[in-house]
Amino acid sequence: MKVVALAAHPDDELLGLGGTLARHADAGDEVVAVIASEGASSRYAAGADSTLMASARAAARVLGLRDVRFLGLPDQRLDEPPILEIIRPIEGALRELAPDIVYVHHWGDLNRDHRVVHEATLVACRPVGDAYPRAVYCFETPSSSEWAAPDPQSCFAPNRFVDVTATIERKLEAMRCYETELRPAPHPRSIDALRTRAAYWGQTVGLAFAEPFVTLREVVCS
Repeated sequence: MKVVALAAHPDDELLGLGGTLARHADAGDEVVAVIASEGASSRYAAGADSTLMASARAAARVLGLRDVRFLGLPDQRLDEPPILEIIRPIEGALRELAPDIVYVHHWGDLNRDHRVVHEATLVACRPVGDAYPRAVYCFETPSSSEWAAPDPQSCFAPNRFVDVTATIERKLEAMRCYETELRPAPHPRSIDALRTRAAYWGQTVGLAFAEPFVTLREVVCS
């Protein structure tokens, strides 16, 4: 299968589903991360975007991803241009990659860039013709999904769980590639917190470690 993880910023592709992407890679699937924004300009000095791109490529090698694509959109400003300017590059990447499965941010995340990428991706994945992705799943992003308002319509309420017991350590190893994004415990982007989070989700479904998702679409064909 062809799998695409659509993330707003470098490290988002890892935080919520690094173990799942490693599983796909181990199964022989073609896995590509598409990262919408450069992830640096709102927080760091000039040139930091190249550091994050290098970190993303190093993390992808650890996970076994085939490629990482960078769309180069402005960090923390995805809500400023018309949504069409976000949809077009995402749609172009998906048209080229033709994935069977797309993973994207949850619609209720606190981070506005995440919500814009979610909306743009759903437009790009609309079920038109024969080439649309047959499965679309939303992932959580630690330090964003759980910090959103407790609105029942926007809370992250997973209904799909992937066993990442065999790949959790690779996820954490890949996260160490993002030295600028790691934080000390108990921050959600710490190594300890990510391991604990995977253990929590695993315990909810009788596994040692799991990653949770919300199923948006799953089409089964003959």
